[in-house]
Amino acid sequence: MTTPNEAKGPAGPADYERVLSGSDQNVASFEEAKSLIRRLQHFLHSNPTTIPLIVLLIGIIVFSIWVGGRFFAPFNLSLVLQQVTIIAIVGIAQTLVILTAGIDLSVGAIVVLSHVVMGKLAIDMGMPVAFAWLIGLLIGILCGAFNGTLISYFKLPPFIVTLGTWSVFGSLNLWYSQSQTIRAQDIEAAAPFLQFMGTPIGPHIALFGLSFNIGARFILGSILMLLMAAFAWYALTRTAFGRHIYATGDDPEAARLAGINTSRTLFAVYTIGGLICAIAGWVLIGRIGAVSPQAGGTLNIDSITAVVIGGTSLFGGRGSIAGTLFGALIVGVFRNGLQLAGVDVLWQEFAVGLLIIVAVAIDNWIRKASA
Repeated sequence: MTTPNEAKGPAGPADYERVLSGSDQNVASFEEAKSLIRRLQHFLHSNPTTIPLIVLLIGIIVFSIWVGGRFFAPFNLSLVLQQVTIIAIVGIAQTLVILTAGIDLSVGAIVVLSHVVMGKLAIDMGMPVAFAWLIGLLIGILCGAFNGTLISYFKLPPFIVTLGTWSVFGSLNLWYSQSQTIRAQDIEAAAPFLQFMGTPIGPHIALFGLSFNIGARFILGSILMLLMAAFAWYALTRTAFGRHIYATGDDPEAARLAGINTSRTLFAVYTIGGLICAIAGWVLIGRIGAVSPQAGGTLNIDSITAVVIGGTSLFGGRGSIAGTLFGALIVGVFRNGLQLAGVDVLWQEFAVGLLIIVAVAIDNWIRKASA
């Protein structure tokens, strides 16, 4: 005995299509509706320069109201930019390192050692200034390469390595310089090229036969800082090497499995960082006019401050050069504004330290968006 369905024979494609066409076509969704706070976390995670830009604008507004027109005086704006030039250049080197989830506590010592070598060779030893300058840059490269070798190939922790080399390079600086300062007059007479980055620009500049009043004076070192920042931004965002830096900092094991030579990337980053610090040493001579073994003693802390406040994650893989420039400006604006307001130096450092703590706390909160 056959059933009615069996009498019809086996079901054909048309029967299956009729069944499917009558079925529910909705797709199950398991995504949670994101709250406003969650969306804000994701936005800040994707745009790390947003917070430092907002903080910078708030700082400018607050200090312009607090101290009045003195804050926007052309001379004061020039002073702020000159003060942050060295910090921003060293901050570029520190950004490259921190993007790989590392840190370099020796950057200040490399800056000072490089500029002392340039000055001593050119002034005390009478070496042609071009050779003295190149050897100073080479010193920075060798210091960075030494850090990079210990970290990338010997797998030593960056914090411990650079804490040790901070003392090593600092001791070499004091030994080689004998704690003696080379006067600006001596450099100007024998090796003016070393002061070249301190050449002032403005307030009047001529361009294509036209004269412009920019209202403030800058130094060539500030222009070099902007050019270096533009080059570093291009390298990080438009080259394979930049992608390797981000990948190494975000997840070194995944980067290695993807074919990235993470050891070579780390070595290159610390070596390039040493070169950038040596260039900062050259700019430092132009900024202060002299060669002093005591100069730049806080550059390691200042550079880390600029990078962290600028939105670069201490855990690596997230950050930008633009954020570092904003961070350096924030440090400069806050210190300058507090000075104009007559606040004691003790409380100026207190404010900067508080900024660092807040920046790290915000970074830790933003990182939860990717968890």
